[in-house]
Amino acid sequence: MAIEVRTADVFEDVATMVGPKRPDAQSCWCLSYRSMSSKDNQALVGPARGERVRELVGEEPRPGVLAYDGDEVVGWAAVHPRADTSFAKNRRIPHVDDLDVWALWCVRVRPGHRGQGIAHSLVAGAVEYARACGAPAVEAYPVDNDGAKVDLTMAYVGTRSLFERAGFTKAADTTSVLNGFPRILMRLDLR
Repeated sequence: MAIEVRTADVFEDVATMVGPKRPDAQSCWCLSYRSMSSKDNQALVGPARGERVRELVGEEPRPGVLAYDGDEVVGWAAVHPRADTSFAKNRRIPHVDDLDVWALWCVRVRPGHRGQGIAHSLVAGAVEYARACGAPAVEAYPVDNDGAKVDLTMAYVGTRSLFERAGFTKAADTTSVLNGFPRILMRLDLR
């Protein structure tokens, strides 16, 4: 299986990965960490969430990358300049310095395709996309689960080992906890 990672510029493929099964359902659409107020995020309901993502897919930089097995979309990773995300002001996730880093906060692999290394391909593809866009570094905020099982609904942030295998190193502790595990700030310098 040869996985190809491409920029997220096909809305229907992004919708397959992060959209709800029913268009009127309230779902994340991977918008929770986008730079918008909590009030604005909550005001985006049902189809409006998808329309916001459709707009993002048409903007530069794109909202992330997609993994393909042939023509089938099998994975998604959200990566964008940290300044354009809620991590820019997040009190639980510290700033290491003033470098204009990119944030990689969501990695999803479709059911039926997990356990095949696609998450590793997504992280590598997200890093390459950020590098191509001039990012000096990429940060991630995974759980430090020490090998313990992470609930699949909370696994989207990734694990420390996933990012270590991609060359990231721990840059700081955070006060954020997800699924009972502490989250850490990991960084990969691209300079």
